[in-house]
Amino acid sequence: MERRATNKPISFCLALASAALFGLTACSTAGSGSAKMGDCVPGKSLGSSPAGLSQVELCVASKGKVYKFTAEIAATSQQQAQGMMFRSEMADNTAMIFPFESERIASFWMKNTQIPLDIIFIRSDGKIENVAENTPPFSEESVFSSAPVAAVVEIRGGLASERGVGPGDLVRWEGN
Repeated sequence: MERRATNKPISFCLALASAALFGLTACSTAGSGSAKMGDCVPGKSLGSSPAGLSQVELCVASKGKVYKFTAEIAATSQQQAQGMMFRSEMADNTAMIFPFESERIASFWMKNTQIPLDIIFIRSDGKIENVAENTPPFSEESVFSSAPVAAVVEIRGGLASERGVGPGDLVRWEGN
């Protein structure tokens, strides 16, 4: 089932290996390797999710605080099309990341997604470009990045606002 809407067809063909390499490129600082952010270790492997997706530790730095998430990586076109569809809950410490092969204007919709989500658009430098907050469940209306982005992170709807996370904040997930 199609989950993503765009103005033109976009191929989501990403191999897991290229997603891991992209994550390393987009999120590491020069020479940092697996630099810690507080007690959060970006890219720390956390095995597989119940849905069978690879999971890593994802860290968000905002206003002097670091928030740690267990992030599922939606790396393949099938995984990205499925996204959070048909799930009835999302814990505050979980996320799903959609790394792209190259930067682009990204658009997402909520068709068959049962819960509201915050959709966070991430630039190649790891900084948040913009956030689509509390996207309504089952909506077929697209939400867009305000500039080309390298990845998208989805978290529980309303959580970005509750934690004060927004444009300019830093997201790290270094590989898997």
